[in-house]
Amino acid sequence: MAAIIRAENLTHIYGQGMPDAATAIENLNFEIEEGEFVGLIGSTGSGKSTLINHFNGILKPTTGKLYVDGQDMWADPKQIRKFRFLVGLVFQYPEYQLFEETVEKDIAYGPTNMGLSPQEIAQRVQQAAQLCEIDSEMLKKSPFELSGGQKRRVAIAGVIAMRPRVLVLDEPAAGLDPEGRDNILSQIKAYHKETKTTVVLVSHSMEDIAKYADKVIVMNQSKIAMYDTTEKIFARAQELLQMGLSVPQVTKIFLKLRELGIDVPTDVYTIPYAVKTILAAKAAKEGGKV
Repeated sequence: MAAIIRAENLTHIYGQGMPDAATAIENLNFEIEEGEFVGLIGSTGSGKSTLINHFNGILKPTTGKLYVDGQDMWADPKQIRKFRFLVGLVFQYPEYQLFEETVEKDIAYGPTNMGLSPQEIAQRVQQAAQLCEIDSEMLKKSPFELSGGQKRRVAIAGVIAMRPRVLVLDEPAAGLDPEGRDNILSQIKAYHKETKTTVVLVSHSMEDIAKYADKVIVMNQSKIAMYDTTEKIFARAQELLQMGLSVPQVTKIFLKLRELGIDVPTDVYTIPYAVKTILAAKAAKEGGKV
């Protein structure tokens, strides 16, 4: 499978040449393949936000290159706008960016800027609204009449309506209650499955990353410390904890059991996986009878 995003010695220094210059990301080399659902984790100041701001050209590399769909983003700075349609970025608390009179107009804003026909714009608005479970009644409302979770769905629909090849979400469930959180993230996962769009999810919630991501990039001190399948990343739970990161609660339980001398695996990171592991252990102990 081809890489949709590829970083080559990617470095970004804020205030380069100044006394207070700070290296936010340093010499990153990685690939994200088309159609993957990748989690991005790291402690505050690790470089996560700086990295994703390179994905659609908000920031320009100090040194190194970033390729999207095989093309060097900054080979011709005049062409940077097209990459912003290829990579859709949903910022943290995106509802603060809503400004149109109606939900429908807000979702249509991106496609309109792409210069599409009115018919194509209307079609994209309807499809994005459907994917984000926004009904026709809500489309006619002002965004400012909606709840926090509804506003979040509208903001995500506005990016989806541009049909980006890559959807990058920075803490899309931040500040929502557990029900709103599950609603948003399950819709993103459903969108990923239905459209095969590449998704990059930035989150501080290890439970969310464990539940939804297929692969995980771990940032630490401006560099990539780990990049592997979700299962293999959480099998290195002790290393994550040493970096100041958390791990899913169920992983902590299995680590504690291991400390107590019970022979259990340490790569358990979801509740279904935990249940499967316990049942398998029970079956083995009882000679194959569960």
